[in-house]
Amino acid sequence: MTLIQRYLLSLFARATGLALAAFGGIYLLIDFFEKVDDFLEHQARLPLYLAYFASKLPLIIAQLFPLALLLGVFLTLGQLARSQELTAMRAGGIGLKRLLAPLLLATVLLAGGHFALSEYLVPGGVKQANFILQVEVKGKSATPTQRENLWLRSPTSLCHIQLALPEQARLQGLTLFLVDDQLRLHERIDATSASFVAGQWLASGVVSRRFDPASGGLLDERLLDQLMLPIDYQPADFAVENAKTDELDLASLRRLSHKIAAQGLDAGRYQVDFHSRLAAPFTCLIMALLAIPFALQKSRNLHLALGISISILIGAGYFVLHSTLLALGYAGRLPPLVSAWAANLIFLTLAGLLILSTRD
Repeated sequence: MTLIQRYLLSLFARATGLALAAFGGIYLLIDFFEKVDDFLEHQARLPLYLAYFASKLPLIIAQLFPLALLLGVFLTLGQLARSQELTAMRAGGIGLKRLLAPLLLATVLLAGGHFALSEYLVPGGVKQANFILQVEVKGKSATPTQRENLWLRSPTSLCHIQLALPEQARLQGLTLFLVDDQLRLHERIDATSASFVAGQWLASGVVSRRFDPASGGLLDERLLDQLMLPIDYQPADFAVENAKTDELDLASLRRLSHKIAAQGLDAGRYQVDFHSRLAAPFTCLIMALLAIPFALQKSRNLHLALGISISILIGAGYFVLHSTLLALGYAGRLPPLVSAWAANLIFLTLAGLLILSTRD
């Protein structure tokens, strides 16, 4: 690696790091003011504050990384141009392509790091942050995290569910164990299925067995067509994947998508999220490419405020377009592949046109 390449990369690393720290600080500040009422209302201890925001750091970095790279490339090239170093390098026979090569290579490597961060650290961090806020701060009971082989526990019962279908408000393959205050079994209820009717779970194909709590002996057995079950869960409680796909890695997200599709249900949302997760690292490279023509065209009058303003405008434009396309994908108006990748293709085309219009 040449001296000039090391110099370029040092400028790029410093600018990107400062941008990420600045945007991350703003993100944390906004998130703090949004959540502080929950922490104060439930009198949460200081370690919970720290643990919650520490758990969200991987997600924050992953979301802000493309914007930080855009600003990093923008300010690196702008600083070189403003100080006339870019002119001196090109006068010395170093072409623009040669100057940009180390920046683009570093961006590709960082995009790979972005993918690894999103795949291995973000799901666990989001899951931990949600657990801290909902369970440790608000005191809610932990909700099920899967659709199959569920175990639900309450002070007076233990329930096993083979399969939950929240979209249909149905449960399949239930076994409910009712116990007394000393955890002695007094009734077991088996049902082939249950539907949510008038705020309660109505079971069908029921076999009810009552036991003597003292001896454990069977007292009687009844076959019932229907029976209301004392289960204190709503259908939405079994649909945690709809709101928490960030807690799943790519392999889990893909398996869930295939499983739901095999059940004859709409898996479009999960397919959109899967392709969107794949497309996210490429956003880093596209943002870096977009920064190049803007930095070169505005280099003489470049200052920090202008760089931040342009970066935020580009990032906001991408976010609005990408969110709109994802919403169309969730609604089934666009195929999952198109809704997840279209924004990247549009901005990549824009970056290519702007770069081609920039004179060497």
